[in-house]
Amino acid sequence: MNKALLILFVLFTTSALKAANVRGVVQNNAQNLSFVKVKLDSRTTYTDTAGRFEFNNVDTGNYNLTLKLVGYDMLFQRLSVLGEDIDLEISMLPSAKLMNKVVVSGNLKEVSKSKSPVPIDIISAEYLQANPAPSVFEALQTVNGVRPQNNCNVCNTGDIHINGLEGAYTMILIDGMPIVGGLSTIYGLNGIPQSLIERVEIVKGPASTLFGSEAVGGIINVITKNPYNTAKLAVDYMHSSWNESNLDVAYKTALGEKVDMLVSANYYNYDNPIDKNGDGFTDLTIQNRVSLFSKMLLKRKSNKLFSLAARYNSEKRWGGEMDWETQFRGGDSIYGESIYTNRWEAFGVYELPTQFNLKLQYSSNYHKQNSYYGNVGFFADQFVQFGQLIHEERIGKNTELLAGVTYRCTFYDDNTIATQEQDTIHNNNQPSITHLPGAFIQTQHYIKENKIILTGLRYDYNSIHGHILTPRVNYKWNSANKRTIFRISAGNGYRVANVFTEDHAALTGARKVVFKSKLKPEKSWNGNVNMEKKLIIGKDKLLNIDASTWYTYFTNKIIPDYLTNPNQIIYDNLAGYAVSQGVSLNLDLITSGGFGANIGATVMDVSQFDNGEKTRQLLTEQLSGVWKISYEMPRFKLLIDYTGNVYSPMKLPRLGSLDQRSANSPWYSLQNIKVTKTFKSFTLYGGVKNLLNFTPSSLSIARSFDPFDKQVQFDANGNAIPTVNNPQALTFDPSYVYASNQARRFYIGLSYKWLK
Repeated sequence: MNKALLILFVLFTTSALKAANVRGVVQNNAQNLSFVKVKLDSRTTYTDTAGRFEFNNVDTGNYNLTLKLVGYDMLFQRLSVLGEDIDLEISMLPSAKLMNKVVVSGNLKEVSKSKSPVPIDIISAEYLQANPAPSVFEALQTVNGVRPQNNCNVCNTGDIHINGLEGAYTMILIDGMPIVGGLSTIYGLNGIPQSLIERVEIVKGPASTLFGSEAVGGIINVITKNPYNTAKLAVDYMHSSWNESNLDVAYKTALGEKVDMLVSANYYNYDNPIDKNGDGFTDLTIQNRVSLFSKMLLKRKSNKLFSLAARYNSEKRWGGEMDWETQFRGGDSIYGESIYTNRWEAFGVYELPTQFNLKLQYSSNYHKQNSYYGNVGFFADQFVQFGQLIHEERIGKNTELLAGVTYRCTFYDDNTIATQEQDTIHNNNQPSITHLPGAFIQTQHYIKENKIILTGLRYDYNSIHGHILTPRVNYKWNSANKRTIFRISAGNGYRVANVFTEDHAALTGARKVVFKSKLKPEKSWNGNVNMEKKLIIGKDKLLNIDASTWYTYFTNKIIPDYLTNPNQIIYDNLAGYAVSQGVSLNLDLITSGGFGANIGATVMDVSQFDNGEKTRQLLTEQLSGVWKISYEMPRFKLLIDYTGNVYSPMKLPRLGSLDQRSANSPWYSLQNIKVTKTFKSFTLYGGVKNLLNFTPSSLSIARSFDPFDKQVQFDANGNAIPTVNNPQALTFDPSYVYASNQARRFYIGLSYKWLK
């Protein structure tokens, strides 16, 4: 009898604990919704064309079920699985909340990407997490047409190129605010941790009509996490075999009933000097960085928006000879490049309590730089105040009006010739204060339900360079089922350059900086054609095709001349013109199974034309490719991500005709693998970066053994001359750089999320 009861108990327990299937259909007003992203804890699938999804072999337990679809409110519910199959009927509602609208970069207001007449690339946080990185600078290395460029073999500062144009042509925004510019063009990008990012919006091509100067090549708008839809507590720690450590902590809280607040901190440390290429210099700069961030959303009776955010970044980094120590800072015995950065930012949005739709955007930031490049000191202060008042109004049934007035004041002071010589941008021994008031107007007219034309005009008055006009026009057409979208755009851009804050080569090495004349603002005209196509393959596969072609024409382009005199960098406005042109293609495959792929390629030509002669731009590839391939194994709660990029040869800056280093870089590829194992609230991940172990030549730094040129002989004109000890007539120069010297490394990380 007891044995029979034991058998019945075992059978009952086994039955109660058996795996089940969870199925469902997702609809809106009886219309099936396809390609809804459905997550059951760590397992992910997508609804098919009939709106159906299914998870097989789900163990007994409690789960979090999450559904996401662009343009709809995100759904979240708890689900208990007790061994019996579950069939669900789920209804999703169109989004009416700010946090679920998708893009803001095209026309300063929240619209879904498919409705925007401006082509915008949206890079999700999940995409970036496939190759985890401590900063936005490194995180963007697998985005098509975007390349983080390492500008120095010693201190590893860099900028972000869009379609081959240098980082100074790219405006970096945080939540739509022009926070990163000037000094932070090369010194502030590493201070934006990946953990802050909700998504990144990228506009390729001039956006000066809405965003003003510096938006010549495009904009990168970093949208930070929203306190409404983040975890209560999130912690992430990652450590690499190179002894890099990165810690992110974020906490969400409420201050009473009216304020939701997100507070986060990032700490990155690398203190392990390595010289694998044997040139006597650190392959990766020693870094110690702290970044603090806070964002508040205030609830108002009128439901109007009121947000406040602040960020502080402090970093110390150095690179140089392996035996360099702090006491050698600024001396000429052992070479090192030591950079101390302190930076704070504050920004927000306030919708005025008026009958008119008025929105005030504001930001303020201060950046202090204390640097030594060998025995050359660079000390700079920059303080930027920005304010923008925007009015939106609907005129009739078919026209939307957007108008605004802006003001930007930039205080800048450094110890270079830019603020010490007369007849330059600044007066003698006086800091620069630039006032930039402006106004813009833009109309978006719906010709038909599927046709939109957008026109805009901006006027700015630069207190140094005078009046500036920047127009734009965009046209969008989509098919009745919205699976085909065609966009065409044209616009004008301008940029006021500050060489010492934007070009690291002006400070490092032994080259002398020479200005042939007072630099004029650069101007550009751009045309862009974009097509998006959605192809449904079978019942459970969606292929997104995004193709673009562009042409940009520059006048007054500022070209650093490294070749005329190997001991000088000569800056001047180009007498002729410059062109950036090319085509790009993105393929994004989504399946309801565990496989997904995103593949992109860009072919481009960036050249200048002077006296009928065409010259390719230095450090610019003609072909690049990126990919992200993912495979999920739900049964084992495993996700495998394979990411990478490939670049064609670039023209490199050599030190004259005797320099035997190659005139072009080789083809190279940086590839990474990440494996993620998910538990209830914890995620364990690890992988390999730079899988192929690619590093540039050990000869990247010219005369690394004589960084102060003490053994170099010069002629009466200051040019290095060939000698027995220096047959190539070289001087110390770390600007022959196109990729990081950091070799293959392994990493492991652990993250925790408390979703309450």
